Amino acid sequence: MNAYQEALDYLYSQLPMFTKVGASAYKTDLHNTVALLQQLNNPQHTFKTIHVAGTNGKGSTSHMLAAILQQAGYKTGLYTSPHLLDFRERIRINGQVASEDFVVKFTNDMRPFIDSIAPSFFELTVAMAFEYFSQEKVDVAIIEVGLGGRLDSTNVITPELSVITNISFDHKNILGDTLPQIAFEKAGIIKEGIPVVISETQSEIQQVFVSKATDMNAPIFFADQEWMVDGSDIKGNHLELTVLDTRQNKMYRFRLDLSGQYQEKNVMGVLSAVKQLQQKGWHITWEQVSAALSQVRKLTGLRGRWEIVSEHPLTVMDVGHNEAGIREIVQQLEHVNYQHLHIVTGFVKDKEVENVLPLFPVTATYYFCRAQLPRAMDEVALAEMGAQHGLQGRAYESVQAALQAARQHAKPEDMILVCGSFFIVAEAL
Repeated sequence: MNAYQEALDYLYSQLPMFTKVGASAYKTDLHNTVALLQQLNNPQHTFKTIHVAGTNGKGSTSHMLAAILQQAGYKTGLYTSPHLLDFRERIRINGQVASEDFVVKFTNDMRPFIDSIAPSFFELTVAMAFEYFSQEKVDVAIIEVGLGGRLDSTNVITPELSVITNISFDHKNILGDTLPQIAFEKAGIIKEGIPVVISETQSEIQQVFVSKATDMNAPIFFADQEWMVDGSDIKGNHLELTVLDTRQNKMYRFRLDLSGQYQEKNVMGVLSAVKQLQQKGWHITWEQVSAALSQVRKLTGLRGRWEIVSEHPLTVMDVGHNEAGIREIVQQLEHVNYQHLHIVTGFVKDKEVENVLPLFPVTATYYFCRAQLPRAMDEVALAEMGAQHGLQGRAYESVQAALQAARQHAKPEDMILVCGSFFIVAEAL
């Protein structure tokens, strides 16, 4: 076994992982994160940051912002979670994942301290990312919140800018079971005097953000009040947008290499963020923004967002996994031509599956499956729940078996959609 694999095995086996065990791995204070960073001489203070929170869209938003800053010539770090194929996807600089040697050295050097304070997996990876960005002397790092915001391990930075994408129901057992409660947790990233961009105006929680921003003397900007989508068209793997800057009465055209219609909301948040950065003296031109948005996948390695992996049958992977995410996926399906739809899906136990299943189309054939992790929902139980909502299909013990069955049954003019959780998509890829 090589040293990198040994380091990963230690991290996975010794540290409580939210992806594996759920809420019991979530720490309700920043004590461990602060201790880890003090041990490392607070690397998070040595570079500039942009902090991104939200229920859905924060990953896409983080990658778009990273692509833009990269395109503008800044050495750009990007911290996201979870990963799809390789742990190092969580920590990138200019699209390149962290080196195996760094992960090994960091883990070995920190091991006595890790053993003494027993941090969670996420707490440690945040500290690892900050140390890597500091050592590599990035100009700026885009930091995606893991869960919530107020008590998230990433909430130890004082960013140039905070961005909150949208709020919908997810992790109710931790963040609260009303939208205002969840919004309160996300609003925890708003810092004293630091501007905050809210991607989407949602009437029932708008005041939560306004109140927090007022308390913190933080200028607040609602992106969909600054920008308006004037035209939108999906062409193959691309989303073509015509966007109006309502304050300047100027029109911009962008061609994204991300084809999900749901990216419209994220793009508006990104454009408002760019405006704020420009006003703070960051050198970013609209030509650079346009060039970056046309190659987000290439510049940053983003995957799993309405990702077309093959044609005939059209096969799409999307990490949408909660009510709002599945709703967006179902809306996206209306823009696709296919004869019959095959859906490979599975969930983790703590998702509101009862609320999600009624959103799925009853005309599709389903391949219910389970990802290889303890939190995964039993595929037979899922198939039974699906049947109660009119979803017809069979249960499969693994994602690969389900995908293989879908491929066997699908005709060239059909469509296969893989969704339901990050881990289903990861195993399918």
